[in-house]
Amino acid sequence: MSLWTSLEPSSATVDPGSRAIVRLRVRNTGDVVDEYRFEPVGDVAPWTTVEPPTLRLYPGTTGTVELTFAPPRTSDAAAGPHPFAVRITPTEHPDAVTVPEGNLTVTPFTEVRAELVPPTVKGRFRGRPRLAVDNLGNTRVTASLSGSDTGDRLSYDLKPGSVQIEPGRAVFVDTTLRPRRIIWFGSKEEQPYTLSVQRSGAAPLPVDGTFVQRGFLPRWLATALSLTVALAIAFVMIWLTYKPQVRSLASEKVAQAAVSTLAPSPSATPSAPALVPVPTAPAAPEAPVSSAAADGGGSGGAGGGGESKPPAKPRQETAAVAVNKLAARSDGRHICYRAYVEDKGWQDPVCDGAIAGTTGKDLAVKALNIATARTGGVSGNAAHVDGGWLTGDKWSKASDGVDMYMGSSKPAVSVMEGFTIKTMEGSVCQNPHIKDRGWLGNGCTKAGDWIYGGSPMQDRLQLEAVRFTV
Repeated sequence: MSLWTSLEPSSATVDPGSRAIVRLRVRNTGDVVDEYRFEPVGDVAPWTTVEPPTLRLYPGTTGTVELTFAPPRTSDAAAGPHPFAVRITPTEHPDAVTVPEGNLTVTPFTEVRAELVPPTVKGRFRGRPRLAVDNLGNTRVTASLSGSDTGDRLSYDLKPGSVQIEPGRAVFVDTTLRPRRIIWFGSKEEQPYTLSVQRSGAAPLPVDGTFVQRGFLPRWLATALSLTVALAIAFVMIWLTYKPQVRSLASEKVAQAAVSTLAPSPSATPSAPALVPVPTAPAAPEAPVSSAAADGGGSGGAGGGGESKPPAKPRQETAAVAVNKLAARSDGRHICYRAYVEDKGWQDPVCDGAIAGTTGKDLAVKALNIATARTGGVSGNAAHVDGGWLTGDKWSKASDGVDMYMGSSKPAVSVMEGFTIKTMEGSVCQNPHIKDRGWLGNGCTKAGDWIYGGSPMQDRLQLEAVRFTV
């Protein structure tokens, strides 16, 4: 061994995001001039620099290099002790490698970020946002969750109520908001609220959201009911005030006939007057009931009968109906799909690479209906221009021959900007058509893997058409 080394100090401490310097002294104990190359090794090598990287020493002389440690302020720089080492390779004797070792301690730090997905929810009796909590620090975080609002108008059900998050990980908390007072009539009301992430020994982290509470019955219906009640009361009052007098003419005629029949005759003869029989009209013969009338009017060809019912509107074919028909007449894997187009509604299903949606009309896709055959099933999720992934990490799933839906046809939900899709067996290919970009090109997954198709998330461009093959 022709080399002597010394680390000063051999142990150091550094905060993430800052720097620490350790000096390495090297002495050439040999009898020839030699050049030494320095290379950091170990887990902290990506954060370590050596200056200078090489050192040339004469026999009996000593030189110094500086090791600079700069761990990033991220979860990658785990808190705690980390051994480090420097490999020193002499140029004259490359096999005589020296590796001095030391210890570097990274101090812990905590950083938590929370976000509501979506920030605004709507409902009559409840709202269900999700709270995403990210641990950006380098130590485990334990926190409790709570909700509050001005006036205590809402109740909160958070599951789970407390979380433990590893460094660099995130958890989702399902939240149910319930208004304490129901709006029976009238327009919607906005209720601002705050969810708090409370860590021990730290200030709570507030996350603001809005719950839009809709009325149980719309205002126009309340107005219509009020007018109906007012009209009914007015009608009853008029009836009681101007009630018509109803007489029976039949009773008066019978009374007159009785008087004329029983009056005494003016003749001197005391014999009883003869009763003259009143002639009556012969009864009309009763017409026989025809079989056609008994049957409710007969057939339409007879020119009479009851009213004909309008034909029932045929049900629209879904992707599952289309793929089952295709699989019955053709072997192999198949995929059928249809699009809910903005202002147009559901289109008819197409299959195996045909276009669903529209191009060149500036009409966006709001939802997709997909079904597969002989792929083991299909799953996917929709990204929206406003709100992104509204369902979070919950994907829609369906087995072979069953409808799978992603997106929403509700007017309050924004149009789609993209989607994820996968088949349980084999690969699936997709080609999206995006506003102002056109067709982005065919992209396929590996077997059993998923793929994203659509606008880049930062651009927020609407999806207008799709093609799928399996």
